[in-house]
Amino acid sequence: MEDLDAAEEWLDSWVSQVDARAERSVELSRRVAALTGSAEGRDGAIRVTVGSSGQVEALDLDDRVHELPGPRLAREIVAVMRRAQAVLAARVAEQVQATVGADSEAGRAVIGSFETRFPVPDRPDER
Repeated sequence: MEDLDAAEEWLDSWVSQVDARAERSVELSRRVAALTGSAEGRDGAIRVTVGSSGQVEALDLDDRVHELPGPRLAREIVAVMRRAQAVLAARVAEQVQATVGADSEAGRAVIGSFETRFPVPDRPDER
């Protein structure tokens, strides 16, 4: 009978752990869905906000952008967008740490996905 009791205890514990992980994963998903990332150009003339999947949600340009040639303006907008996406990836990593843990399998997968899609820009003109 002790073996049966021990097995039931183990099973109850395992189910409880699985339920807790599932709840934390749902909470992480909810938090990530609400995140945004924002960045602005060096002089503040360009500001980009991206949503939880990295899509541009807002692009604000002030009148100073009229001084830039079209190709340079385009490059700067893309650079600011990439910085905003990198900010988003960092915010996702914070939420992963706060919910499922960065060392968990799910945490590593989520962080890896965002870091792969939205790496920190390494070129000086993208910072």
